[in-house]
Amino acid sequence: MERKPSLANKTRYEALAEAWLRGQELPPETSEWSALTEEPGGVDYIETNLAGKTALWVQPKLAAKDRIMLYVHGGGYLGGSIWTHRKMVGHIAKAVGCYALIATYDYAVQSKFPRQIEQIVGAFEWLAEQGIEPKHTIGAGDSAGAGLIVAATMRLRDAGRPLPAALLSISGWHDLSASGRSYQANREKDAFFQKEAVEMLATQVLGGADARDPFASPIFADLKGLPPINLQVGGDETLLDDSRVLADRAKAAGVEVRLEVFPGMLHTFQMMAGRAPEADDAIERFAQWVRPRLGLTGTAAAPGMRQGAA
Repeated sequence: MERKPSLANKTRYEALAEAWLRGQELPPETSEWSALTEEPGGVDYIETNLAGKTALWVQPKLAAKDRIMLYVHGGGYLGGSIWTHRKMVGHIAKAVGCYALIATYDYAVQSKFPRQIEQIVGAFEWLAEQGIEPKHTIGAGDSAGAGLIVAATMRLRDAGRPLPAALLSISGWHDLSASGRSYQANREKDAFFQKEAVEMLATQVLGGADARDPFASPIFADLKGLPPINLQVGGDETLLDDSRVLADRAKAAGVEVRLEVFPGMLHTFQMMAGRAPEADDAIERFAQWVRPRLGLTGTAAAPGMRQGAA
């Protein structure tokens, strides 16, 4: 029997889908995305200015100050913020034992592709200017943010710049053309991310650009030379094939890849961190994978993190 905390993400998306179809305002209990996530505890949040935008430092107690995770939030280029994601990022940074910086980028109503990629490239460069070595940096993101992290790393590679030590993709939106077969296979399981809705979101940010542009949709890109990539995705989400196909293409290009599909889970289920064992387990799996790549030894202290099967 499914536990109520583990159903919170699914319940939210179902409510969002119903409100979308009826043209209604979001229900109060679902309008606040961050309500899914438990406060991690022992984490400070400090605003900073990054290229004229407000970014957010996430600083777990006793974490390594010179190991940084650059995190890019999702939201379909129409929503999401440093505040909706701060608690989940706090859980991830705490588990890894590093600091994190949540970057801000333009929504689709502010600018179009590829401006958002340029802003994330600028965030990587800003960290380097602060004295953080790229080998001590990792890039991470969920949904649209995961696509931006991969695209920005490709830009750094093409410019001959040092690359981050590893990448994390949570339910990554890596195919703005929505070509994955999982849109049909998981159509009845994923109420919100229907193919038509995803295509509409893509149109908003592309502004006429080709959805199959390699930087808009990294599944069509040459991924050779990228750092190790950890892809986590829910087994019931329509974007499942975005991660599967990217993993296959990355492996074919000689990139080290870890793909983890979590049965029964939906888009960005890690947002339930601290409340659902599936989310906590996924975060802990990533932490154990990435710590050696950042040169961190031992196991980070993560009070309140529960272990669970995925």
